[in-house]
Amino acid sequence: MTSARAKQTSLVAARARARSGADGSKLAAIEAALAKERRVATALREVGLALGATLDLDEVLELILVKITEALEADRATLYLLDEARDELVSRIVQGQDVRSIRMKVGQGIAGTVAKTGKPLHVKDAYRDVRFSPEWDMLSGYSTKSILAAPMKNHLGRTIGVIQVLNKREAEFDGNDMEVLAALATQAAVSIDNSRLFLSTLQKNMQLVETKEALERRVRDLRLLFSLESAMARAASMEELFIAVLGEAMRAGEARAAAVALRDVTTGAIFLYLVDEKHKRLRRFPLREGQGLIGHCMRATETLLTRAAATDPRRDAELDQATGFLCENALCVPLEGEEGATVGAIALYNKRDPVGFSGEDTALLRLIAANASTAIRLQEARESREREDRLTTIGRLLSGVIHDLKTPLTVISGYVQLMQGEADTHKRDTYAIAVLKQFDHISAMQREVLEFARGERSVLVRRVYLAKFFEDIREQLEPQLARFGIELVVDVQDRGTARFDEGKLTRVVHNLARNAQEAMADGGGVFKIRVSRAVGNGAKRGDDIVLTFTDTGPGIPKEIEHRLFQSFVTSGKQGGTGLGLAIVKKIVDEHAGKITVHSTKRGATFEIHLPQAPDKEKLNATAKPKPTKSKAALRT
Repeated sequence: MTSARAKQTSLVAARARARSGADGSKLAAIEAALAKERRVATALREVGLALGATLDLDEVLELILVKITEALEADRATLYLLDEARDELVSRIVQGQDVRSIRMKVGQGIAGTVAKTGKPLHVKDAYRDVRFSPEWDMLSGYSTKSILAAPMKNHLGRTIGVIQVLNKREAEFDGNDMEVLAALATQAAVSIDNSRLFLSTLQKNMQLVETKEALERRVRDLRLLFSLESAMARAASMEELFIAVLGEAMRAGEARAAAVALRDVTTGAIFLYLVDEKHKRLRRFPLREGQGLIGHCMRATETLLTRAAATDPRRDAELDQATGFLCENALCVPLEGEEGATVGAIALYNKRDPVGFSGEDTALLRLIAANASTAIRLQEARESREREDRLTTIGRLLSGVIHDLKTPLTVISGYVQLMQGEADTHKRDTYAIAVLKQFDHISAMQREVLEFARGERSVLVRRVYLAKFFEDIREQLEPQLARFGIELVVDVQDRGTARFDEGKLTRVVHNLARNAQEAMADGGGVFKIRVSRAVGNGAKRGDDIVLTFTDTGPGIPKEIEHRLFQSFVTSGKQGGTGLGLAIVKKIVDEHAGKITVHSTKRGATFEIHLPQAPDKEKLNATAKPKPTKSKAALRT
């Protein structure tokens, strides 16, 4: 009995020991699984934290590869990104501390197959799988045994890459490992999507910023050009043009002074035109060839930028002394004339920013120089043309002046003959007064011609015989209008004399005739000119000469009727510039006159009133000679 009890005790103890061993194995297995789950959880947590902490794709992907290698206890992990343009997978391999890259075609190898099918693969023996490509092993000396590969899919379900792990260290990959890899592959896909979205947004933001800056520069340039064009358009002389250009240049470049050096087209001499904050007016100085920074720029025909002008050898102390200010920094750009030849230069001095002028300032000044060059050439051409026009007009009208002299000379001759045979002193004095009045009349005629020759008048107003003037107009226009089937009718109801600029009024008639011709060109018609004297209440309007121009064309389009006399307004005529009626209006204004228009579908009528006793100031006379008293008047 004792023996049986002992055996039973021994059996119980054996069973207890067996149960204890089994429990220990289970406990060890549970602890191992728990450790693995902790590694996976830690990997997922750290990857998640990395996703929230950085958008650096390289940094996140390297972390994912490291954590996958640790969590799955793998020997190596590879991440492939899909290059859709080349249909290739581009890899990032982490082996120890090394990160390397390789490429393979989609469909090639295990990773290529996963990329093509979008399904995970578990390969237990790589060399027994026909899809495995051993080339990389042969190149690197590595031996691949088992493989886990999972696709990375974005939020649209499209495969964007593959994660592949090789050779589990102490066991074989199992289904749990595949689940972990799939979870981490999802994290990697999220990371790649976020990074690409961020980079795309960043790139678009940068493009928007660049576009905004470019638009701001363009708007600034357009505003500058508008201000410059507006200022230059108001300039009536070269000096006013320089004031406009230099003022805009100083404002745009934030400079304390600006200058233009220009070669005179007639004498070849060079002059410097300067505006600065101290004097606030345009000053002119003679300039030698190559003198100073602006002279050097003009001679070298290249942009000059200096931030230390005080020590620049090209600076001229004599010029600084003459202008009265010390040049600290400067920016000079050449001015181009005809056929690219340099005719001058424009310069900015002493920028308010102590750093000096920049590349942006250079671009702005070049823009100003390009427009200023054109404006200067146009102004020179205009002044030259005006001089030529004045000389031509004077030469053409001198015969008329000589003809007009016949009347006072005849009167003078008659009174002198009467004085010879007159013994009565009182009558002789009366004749002398009449003679002196004729001399006053001759002097007035002489003054008008000289004022016009000097450019002190924009119009040369003199007495014109209306019948003769409009007979000449008929001879000029009739052949031209007849070619278009247009009949010219000239009705001179007032055949006396009137006072106006004969040359400029000829331009008015020709412009209105050309307008009528273009309006009636398709079917011909009648163009009528009527000359009459105004009949009104009071002498002021009663002295007006009225010129009426009527055509039988289709009339003026309603859309341009209200701005007919503005420059560049045209109704779409082929070759039309829209300047003809603007010129007509300007000439009428110079005569202190008035022009009106009336239009119907049966034609248009222009009516011009020219005052015959206007205020001389309204005739743009910049200098009015004071009337002188005759000797006879002084005696009386």
